[in-house]
Amino acid sequence: MARIAVIGAGTGAMAAAARLAVAGHRVVVYERTATYGGALGRFERDGFSFDTGPGLLPLPAVWRDLFVKTGKEPLESCVELVQVDPSARHVFADGTEVALPNASRAGVLAALDAALGADAGRRWGDFLVRARETWDRTRRPLLEEPLWPNWEVLAEREPYPAVPHKRLLRTRRAGTLAEVGAWELRDARLAALLESHALAHGLDPRTAPANAAVLPYMEYAFGMWYVRGGGLRELARAVYERCLARRVEFRFGAEVT
Repeated sequence: MARIAVIGAGTGAMAAAARLAVAGHRVVVYERTATYGGALGRFERDGFSFDTGPGLLPLPAVWRDLFVKTGKEPLESCVELVQVDPSARHVFADGTEVALPNASRAGVLAALDAALGADAGRRWGDFLVRARETWDRTRRPLLEEPLWPNWEVLAEREPYPAVPHKRLLRTRRAGTLAEVGAWELRDARLAALLESHALAHGLDPRTAPANAAVLPYMEYAFGMWYVRGGGLRELARAVYERCLARRVEFRFGAEVT
């Protein structure tokens, strides 16, 4: 058993603390603010509550696994997850609008064909096939396995198998998400749709790597979810209470220098 200090009480830090505690370690979480949750904050006014961070959950399986591995109560016993449908409504610069159904690849392609033209769904569908390959190649080493001692093995295969593009006298593959949109989708509206997924995560499409294409794939493959009765802040509360049940200590208002 070790004594472990976790810096910060965001959801990722609390998840790590809970898993360490289950493994038999004594864990103390130090947080400089007065509460837990990190980006999953809450603002209350006139009897209403609002999430101050992300409002939707794109990959509930990660959280289900956390609750299974850290206690007897599953995630659904602590919070109520519901799928939102449509998952999003996009309004483009030319005034075109499209509502995309939740967790339905076929539905998304049909909606894009109806709103943007008959070829839009095919182009987006071809892109999602390559994005799925990115997910298949990175899922295990990034989400499901312990950190590898030698990360160079990931460079043996291109994470995002982009379509070759002839630029001037050279043939190259997209290195950024913006290049994926410009070279492969060939429609400013589809490119804007792709880039919106990066912007929602605080990423600049001009510098985000091409394998960030996995973000829209995850949305369509696993759906977008909402926590009924309080938003994603309730998810942070559930993780915090799971930590307390595992005897994790929290010290708030602790400035770490």
